[in-house]
Formats: sequence, structure tokens, C-alpha cells
Amino acid sequence: MNTSTPDVQTLVVIGNGMVGHHCVEQLVERGALGRYRIEVFSEEPLRAYDRVHLSEYFAGRDAESLALGEASLYLTPGVTLHLGVPVLEIDRERREVITANGSLAYDKLVLATGSYPFVPPIEGAEGDSRLVYRTLADLDTIRAAAAQARRGVVVGGGLLGLEAANALKSLGLDAHVVEFAPRLMPVQLDDQGGQALKARIEALGVGVHLSKATQSISSGAEYRYRMNFAGEDFLETDLIVFSAGIRPQDALARQCGLELGARGGVAIDGQCLTSDADIFAIGECAAWNGSIFGLVAPGYQMARSVAAQLCGEDADPFIGADMSTKLKLLGVDVGSIGDAQGALPGARSYRFIDEASSSYRRLVVSADGKQALGAVLVGDNSYYDTLLQYVQNGIKLPADPASLILPAGEGAPALGADALPATATVCSCHNVSKGAICSAIDSGCTDVAGVKACTRAASGCGGCAALLKQVVEHELSARGVAVDKSLCEHFAYTRQELYALVRVEGIETFEEVLAKHGRGHVGCEICKPAIGSILASCWNRPIQDPWLVPLQDTNDTFMANMQKNGTYSVVPRIPGGEITPEGLIAIGEVAKKYRLYTKITGGQRIDLFGAQLHELPDIWGELIAAGFETGHAYGKSTRTVKSCVGSTWCRYGVQDSVKMALDIENRYKGLRSPHKLKFAVSGCTRECAEAQSKDVGVIATEKGWNLYVCGNGGMRPRHAELFATDLDDETLIRYIDRFLMFYIRTADKLQRTSVWRESLEGGLDYLKAVIIDDSLGLAEELEAQMQLVVDRYECEWANAIQDPEKLKRFRTFVNDGRGDPDIRFIDERGQRRPLRADEAGLISLVEEVV
Repeated sequence: MNTSTPDVQTLVVIGNGMVGHHCVEQLVERGALGRYRIEVFSEEPLRAYDRVHLSEYFAGRDAESLALGEASLYLTPGVTLHLGVPVLEIDRERREVITANGSLAYDKLVLATGSYPFVPPIEGAEGDSRLVYRTLADLDTIRAAAAQARRGVVVGGGLLGLEAANALKSLGLDAHVVEFAPRLMPVQLDDQGGQALKARIEALGVGVHLSKATQSISSGAEYRYRMNFAGEDFLETDLIVFSAGIRPQDALARQCGLELGARGGVAIDGQCLTSDADIFAIGECAAWNGSIFGLVAPGYQMARSVAAQLCGEDADPFIGADMSTKLKLLGVDVGSIGDAQGALPGARSYRFIDEASSSYRRLVVSADGKQALGAVLVGDNSYYDTLLQYVQNGIKLPADPASLILPAGEGAPALGADALPATATVCSCHNVSKGAICSAIDSGCTDVAGVKACTRAASGCGGCAALLKQVVEHELSARGVAVDKSLCEHFAYTRQELYALVRVEGIETFEEVLAKHGRGHVGCEICKPAIGSILASCWNRPIQDPWLVPLQDTNDTFMANMQKNGTYSVVPRIPGGEITPEGLIAIGEVAKKYRLYTKITGGQRIDLFGAQLHELPDIWGELIAAGFETGHAYGKSTRTVKSCVGSTWCRYGVQDSVKMALDIENRYKGLRSPHKLKFAVSGCTRECAEAQSKDVGVIATEKGWNLYVCGNGGMRPRHAELFATDLDDETLIRYIDRFLMFYIRTADKLQRTSVWRESLEGGLDYLKAVIIDDSLGLAEELEAQMQLVVDRYECEWANAIQDPEKLKRFRTFVNDGRGDPDIRFIDERGQRRPLRADEAGLISLVEEVV
């Protein structure tokens, strides 16, 4: 029965994947709740999550961090999300959906059921030999199977297949890819591109088997299963993941008699309408002109169109979509644009091939050489944005089109933002044009963050972030808004330039920097801490020295993190998380004596909260006497080196991760940098220390150590990138020395390694060339600079408590050693916590009455 009122109809959305979720978002944003109550049904028990970055689930991201948008969307009055409730049937005559929980009448229906992984009908494909890579539940199954496995094979060498192979490798398995076609990624790449990708992936230790058709799966001799190929060829493995393509999830459409595409999928027209005028279909379940679109951007385009129509707005018809894609597979850049195969009549190509580095670039142009039709990139996606704009917007090619794919410095410069027409699509996920970005700037947005919030550009897959920054900075400049790179009003230099001046000229005071290279007499709250950080990174003098104290922010000034109630936290360093029973007892005694709230952190340390300013020297005096040092939790510096127990205790450990973590933390514990630094060392590829989410991550292998760089968690999580493999101890430390000092030397103020890495021209390959190959001739200099920092290390708190003048800073009142009487606490869960403002007001009222 239809429960809708004449004014408010019922809209049912079947599917809560990325496209279904985007449709709901668009409906709410466009005011649909005045017309409809929206009922969303999902087979999965989790709300919509980011399938584009699904592989990061194995790198430490949890389901909540992968979730799309805010959970509050589905708490909006008029929006109901039914999780774990599949729709079993659609009754078009009664206009009802039938679920396991009953039926629900609809006025309008949107099918967003997505697709399912295709598993070829192979004899013996069952159990662990029939795993798929599609949902978080699938990944949990793969993780469980991998715990008892040594080798894993992925059937399928396309986009998802290579992602699945990366997942198996990250779980510590010997990973292999089996592909029926004669090349990897046969849809996106040509033969030479496939060969370059194969060479790069094999160099990473992943086996690649091409032109292999699995005939059957039987019991293996050395491994659990044997995959039998045509002829007598075979490959043994412990688990098999099928990623041999997708099929549209059109079962409901078949059941209720909707028209289907010739190769499956729900047939739709340009308005995304099915053969039933009350039912739309969007995303991978929909077939437009017989084609299925397996990327998220076309699905978003369909979702926006449907949402507009349902809200009574004009909507551009769906007429197909650009299937260009840029991604990183197993750490390898791959790009495919437009007619990548050169299939259009008269198309001709320019190719750049570098067999030494297995890099490949192909530019496909029209017969007259005036228009770019497509491109293939393997090994370096820095060319992608420029080539994409040439293809999408019909921009006239330069006289020598080949210059667009030649190595940097040999060819034409990248296409500037000024050459893009207003109609140029900058963000394909959210269909944001250059014109929309210009409008956002005209409306008052003055930086990339503001434009991003206004337009949602770069908030989908993130692949357009660099181009967005380029467009925003160009448009601001064009409007006369200076894109000022100066540190502040006192210094017309960037942080990098000031670092070079301080280092080259041997400057050790702020006053000297200001006198030689600045303006004014006192500086400000921007330049003082920035230069204080530079001086600490270069010379590593105690920050409590009188000429350095004025440069520190609140936390550094008192070498403790100020908390919300005016007290401070005390964080002793616990290198690698290793601590003796005596050390634990000492911390416990200090916490008990000073009634400090204690908490074990995610970085394998113990935080002690609630210390008043005048107590800090006494607390640290006792901790230092017990053998502890400052943990630098208050500084932009090395924080922690997280570790598992490694080969000492764990049966999977292949190296002593604890010792390596101790060596790393003790070496870099005094290092100041543009932003905080976090490290981790895992004793095997099961990755219990979560090294691939750190600024510097180290993972043990049978042959040594793999080094990962430029990752971080937090508000802007980024997966660290594999930098070097199978390093011995000495080489590992040498590379980390160089990497950290090069970051400190070139990063902007308050710039995390992840953001710095994304801003580097030339990307990871450039960074490898500088650090590993010493392309700039800086290796010895960087190592010597790091050694100076290491040699000058001393515990800042040990230095301070030995100096009566420095101790004078740690007083709440100048002439009184007592604490702040306004700081109050309350007992909760056996510990003391700060009194909240509402509680303080209530207690004050009671005291006044008494």
C-alpha cells in the first residue's frame, strides 16, 4: 500500500554504494525532502564507503575512515537508511519493493545496485579458491584466508586485479597475477604500455602470468591448490582471488521485467530512465546505448542528473562519459586518456619509451595532427593533467605534439591554467569546471581550501588536486590577488629560502636573521616559531636558551602540551614502546604522587595529564632520575617510533623490529622539523605497527628492510609510498638521514611530509633520484647535517632543571610557588579529570548557597 501523502511522495533508492550515496546527497542538497521521503536500502551492514580506496583497508584504514560523507545525512528527518536489508523483488504493478522485513510502496524508484565480480565457471573454484575483491566483507575474508597462506594468486590483470595483488602483497604473501589477455590492463593500455607495466610490477616482486586460461583447480603438491592452465602448465597457490571483470547487478530488473541492455544491465535513456517511467537506474547497473560505465565519475554524473529531475530541475542528458583514468597500482603510475588504443580512423601516435626505467608514454593524435585524441602513461603521471585537458577540450596541439610527452626539460611546458576554457572539466568526479572554480573565487573564495569546500572539487578521487591548485592560484593572480609566497610581512622569503640562508650563513639567532634578511624589529607569531624551528633543525641548541625562548609557541615554551583547563601533559619518551617493569613502576609512582590522569596512547607511550606549571620541574626531575627523557610531544619534531615485537617474540617476525625501532628513535629523537614526525617499524609484512601510515615506515623482509615514506593518518590520511626494498641496516639509516634532512630543507612551514611529497615536481621518482642516486650531489651534505643534529642531542628537560634561571619560567605566579587556585578537578573512573565549565558553575552555585 502506498503510504505517501499527496504532497510528500516516497522515493526508494536501492543500493548505498558510492553512486547511490551521491544521489541521496544531491537530493538532500537540492531540497528534495520537501517532495519526497527517501528510503534507502543496502545489502551491506555498513553505510556507503569509498571503494576507490578500498585497498587502503589493508594498510590500516578502518571502515569508519572509509565512510563517505557524514553519518548525519542518514539521520536527517525524511531520510531512512535500511542497512543489511536487501530488496528481494520489485512489484511494478503495485509499485512496491519487497524485502525480508516486508514490503514498501514507492512513487519513484532509483536502482543503484552496482555490479558484482565475475567468476569464470572453473571446475574446483570453491572455498578459498573462489575469493573475490569487491566489498569490505570480501577483504575480511581474504585477510582471514591469508593468515594461513604463503602464496596468493589473483585471476585478472585489470584495475581491480592489480589492486587485489597489492592487497595480497601487503598481507605478506608471495603475490601473483594471472591474466587471460596477452597484456595487463588490456582495456586501458596498449601492448607496449602493458609490457612497461609488467616490467615494473615484476620488479616489485609480483609474479605476472599472461595469456593464461585456468581450466580447473585441483589440490596442489607444495601449496594448497593447483591452477591448471591450458596444456600442461600450472601454478600452485594457497588462495585465489578472482578479479576477472564485473557484471551489472541487474537481477531485480530481470525479475520485474525491465528492459535490459544487449550485454546485461538495466537499459536507460539519456534521462537515466528505464523502460518504466517511474524507475531510474544509475551507476554500474545501468546500460546506456548498451555500454556499462565502470568508473565512479560517470555514476556521479547519472546521480546528479536523476536528482535534478526528481527535484523538478532541468538536467543535462547523459550521453556517455569520459573513461580516462589516473591511478597508482602497486606504487606504479598508470594513466589512460580517451582513445588510448588509437582506434579512431586516421589516428596516429607519438611514443616515448625508456626501457631502462620501464617508462612509457603514448600520445594519440588526429590524422591532421591538430587534435589530441588519447594517451597512455606508465611510470609517470605528471603528464596526465596536461594531456587530459588537450583531449577533453580540443585545445590546439603545439607544432611538435611529441614535445608533450618528452622528459621534463626537453619538451613543451605543461599546459597553463590560462589556456583552459571555462568549460574545461577540472574535477570529473563532481563535474566541476574551470568556470565553476572562477565563480567560487568571484564569490569570495581566496584559497584552495575555500574553493574545495564551495565546489567539492578534489574531494572525490583526489586526482585533480594539483590542477585545482594551479587553476586557483592563476585565477587569484589574474584578479590582482597576490598569491604571496612570503613567510610573513617581516620576511619576503619562503621557509625554504630562509632555511638556506640560515644554513649557508651559519646564523644562530632570530635577531641576526631579521637584521640581515628581514624588515622591522620584533617579528611576529608567524615568523618567530618558523625561524625557531629552522634554527633548531640546523643547530639543535636547547630551546630554553634565553635567545631561543621568545621564538617558541606555548607548548615549546614550557616543554609540555597545554590542555583545555590550563594544565599540562607530561610525556616521557619510551623508544619503540619498550619499557622495563621498573620504568612502568616509576611512571606509576609519579602519576600517583601528583595525581595525574594516565593514558596509553596509540604511539605506544604513556601520557600523564593534569600537571600544573609549577609541578613540571619536579615531575620531570623524578622521571629523569628514573632514566626517562622528554618525549618531545609538544614540538614539531620526532614524536614516536611505533613497533611490533618482531622476531624476538612473534612467530611471523623475520627481523628484530624492536631493536630497529630503538635505533631509529634514539637517532632522531632530537630532530626538529617543519611538522611533527611519526615513525613505525614492523617485523614482517603483516604490518602490526602500521608503518604504511607514517612519515617514515620500515617493514622487515627476509632480506632486510623495506622503506616507506610520506604517509600520515589524521584529518588528511595518506598511504605511505614504497621507497626502497631489502635494505641493510646501514643503508636504511643512511636513506632516512637524507630523506629527513631533504624534507626539512625544502618543505614549507607546518607542512607534513605527505603534503610536501604531493607538491614535489617529479614526484616519488624525483625523490628517489635525490636520496638514492644522489642526483643533486647532496648526499654527504645531508648526512653530515643530520649527524650534527644527532651529536648535539640532549634532553631539553634535563638541561632545563639543571639551570636555576630556566626554572624561573615554571611558576604560575612570579613571587609565589603555589599552583593556580582556579584549576579544579573531579574524580571519575578512578582517576582525576578537569572540571567542565558547566560542572564548575554548578559547584560554585552550591558553594555560594552553603
